[in-house]
Amino acid sequence: MSYRELEDGFLVTLALIVSSQLLVILISLISNQFRRQRKLSITNQPPVESVIDGNQITIYTYGMDFYHALLRDITQAKDIICIESFIWKDDAVGQQIKELLAKKAREGVTVYVVFDAFANLVVPRPFKQFSPDIHLYRYRAWQRFLDLFDPRRLARDHRKLAIIDRTISYVGGFNIGELYGRKWRDTHVRIEGSSSHNLFAAFADFWNAQAHKLPKLKTERASLSPYIRPYVNNPQRILFPIRSMYIEAIDLAKEHIFLTTPYFVPDRVVLSALIDAADRGVQVSLLVPERSNHLLADWLARTYFTDCLKRGIRIYLYQGAMIHAKTATVDGKWTTIGTANLDRLSLFGNHEINVEFFSEEVATHMEGMFEYDLKACRELSLDEWNRRPMTQKLGELVLSPLWPFL
Repeated sequence: MSYRELEDGFLVTLALIVSSQLLVILISLISNQFRRQRKLSITNQPPVESVIDGNQITIYTYGMDFYHALLRDITQAKDIICIESFIWKDDAVGQQIKELLAKKAREGVTVYVVFDAFANLVVPRPFKQFSPDIHLYRYRAWQRFLDLFDPRRLARDHRKLAIIDRTISYVGGFNIGELYGRKWRDTHVRIEGSSSHNLFAAFADFWNAQAHKLPKLKTERASLSPYIRPYVNNPQRILFPIRSMYIEAIDLAKEHIFLTTPYFVPDRVVLSALIDAADRGVQVSLLVPERSNHLLADWLARTYFTDCLKRGIRIYLYQGAMIHAKTATVDGKWTTIGTANLDRLSLFGNHEINVEFFSEEVATHMEGMFEYDLKACRELSLDEWNRRPMTQKLGELVLSPLWPFL
């Protein structure tokens, strides 16, 4: 066979693979339109409170509870408010928070707002115009044409962070919007105390590095706490400590690991860590939505289910509603709550922030929430998984090369 024939054969094969992927993606997009019409329901738990190293900790699993607390704290702010959200919807919840921030700015409170420009493309332009009294930064991953060729400049700002008067902070999975508040199951944590200074520093570091033409923020870090530690992904500096945090916690597990994530597309090292834990007798439980808001991500997640189920990892599929929480607990001692999904974009690409807690009380609360969520789940067995339709298996095979992009 000549070199020309080999080249033509390769191009034909490549064209078939790409065409198949595009077809599956098109089907996924069409299917997503029908998914959005499903009636959603979630099971709610009231906020739970703990005290760690002098910090008051409150964990929210129902969005409206979180928004009510955030609005209360904003109302009582005296000095400074910092709000960072990946998505900010132009609905009643989004408008209420926006108007209150404008009011506080008029009263003399310094207000900083960040949102991701790309994630909010579908939000009407007038809503994205804030009061001139507010310091507003619309984050764009790239500023110049050449940035498109720099992987460090392709990161989205996927963080959801709020700081009030440097002493109160919020971080977790909730974006701003009524959909997330009423129909999605998510997790956010409120920290009141000295550890909030470190989350304020994380906001200030991002602001000072990105918002070049806007007023700078002075940082005030607290002393390093052995009980509450923020982990911040910084793509520009090629620093992704959240992934390392997960791997270390998984490697040290001796009894059980409870993971909740909306999109499960781990790299091979993270997947190997989970499988190794199961091989050494650790109970590894993974909770994911049966149907997320991204069908393509669902299909890619399914490509890992066979390996997980064969090695004893238990998989629970959340029914009816979207579960968007990004949480984990290990051995009733360690917990993380944050913005990072267990996928490549969060662990290797986006700006993210997670908080690590060393507290048996917090871990007990989180394990209770995990058990409560299992009431809305069904467990996926290896036998059921092996009997899935051939069309689904082919779709997973076609899409599997796309995992580095999600």
